[in-house]
Amino acid sequence: MFTREDIPKLKQDLSVQTNLLGYDLILKTRWGVFSPRAIDGGTLLLMKYLDISESDKCLDLGCGYGPIGLAVAKSCPQGEVHMVDKDFIAVELSNTNAKLNHINNAEAYLSDAFLSVNKDNYFDQIISNVPAKVGREKLSIILYDAYDALKPGGKITFVTINGLRNFIKDNFKSVFGNYKKLKQGQKYTISQAIKQ
Repeated sequence: MFTREDIPKLKQDLSVQTNLLGYDLILKTRWGVFSPRAIDGGTLLLMKYLDISESDKCLDLGCGYGPIGLAVAKSCPQGEVHMVDKDFIAVELSNTNAKLNHINNAEAYLSDAFLSVNKDNYFDQIISNVPAKVGREKLSIILYDAYDALKPGGKITFVTINGLRNFIKDNFKSVFGNYKKLKQGQKYTISQAIKQ
């Protein structure tokens, strides 16, 4: 239990130093956002299986404080990264972290999944560390919107807890007509589909 004296310190931003996709990043985080003390295991596993081209246009769906989107932005210096989250604190932190790490080709904005992403046939890649409690209805909305937002040949790559792996597999096959398991670790599975 914390006392009143602990509260000012708890209100201060936390800082995470990490290396993702070969780039050193300093990320400001805060209590209340996902995995505020360290990069979570799902994101770390996902990073090993991303293949980003220099001019890719990417979407980080549910960006949190920005570890995936900002590392991807470093990997596509001639491209652009859209980072979206429905939590305004996450969006604020992602934009702060972009400035902090001198990343000019990434921007975070408030969006409940694709609600504010008005892009059809635009993205080369859509990447997400999907929340375990996403729900079937929401996932269906997300996947059909993702299909529309991807260019032909574009890729969607999700990391999920293993308990969702068959659910994701069935839904990727249903929406995209294909599915590839890139990696299954002890806790997480990396799944990918391509818009054909």
